[in-house]
Amino acid sequence: PRRGHPVAAFGRAAGAVERVLWRDHRGWGALHTLVCAGGAAGLGALVARGVRGRGAHQPAGAGVAGRAGLLGRRGASVVLGAAATWSVVGGTSLAREARAIGRALSAGDVELARERLPHLCGRDPQSLDAQQIARAVVESVAENTSDAVVGALVWGAVAGVPGLAGFRAVNTLDAMVGHKSARYHRFGWASARLDDVAGRPGARLTAALAVVAGGDP
Repeated sequence: PRRGHPVAAFGRAAGAVERVLWRDHRGWGALHTLVCAGGAAGLGALVARGVRGRGAHQPAGAGVAGRAGLLGRRGASVVLGAAATWSVVGGTSLAREARAIGRALSAGDVELARERLPHLCGRDPQSLDAQQIARAVVESVAENTSDAVVGALVWGAVAGVPGLAGFRAVNTLDAMVGHKSARYHRFGWASARLDDVAGRPGARLTAALAVVAGGDP
């Protein structure tokens, strides 16, 4: 995401927390996950509660002004939900990058495809030929459709703004520290496991939608 995007801002905050908490230990990694993901979900809950306000449970007999205020708060809640959904769902950028790489491969420009591949996934493009790049794109689109689109919408439907913020935080943490590298093999364990659990409902629904939308092979 662009620097000013909420997900990019979260990534910078999570990186700052990591610099303070990093130890080569699962427990410290779990604390990092709790602080970052819990903080994102908690902030989402506070903002949603603030928008609803205490007047959200206005008595049925309230006056015109009270009912107007209630409608205004409900409208603000809808706007907040829409804004939160926009900020965490990444389908547009995902499709744009995949199509750009597809056009480069169709034109036979493997070097351009290699240049753009890091925008879509973390694989080393210099070690991939055209067929392997195409495979990486398909796999990345499939995975990110679940993570960045369907999974986010599932958690938004289940838990509203806190669900959207918390799920995107977990997904971002997995991308940042959920690797089996020397630095993150232990520290990133909790983020990777939580991402697996949180992403399971979206992954199952994505698979079902792919079958329905894909038609006969």
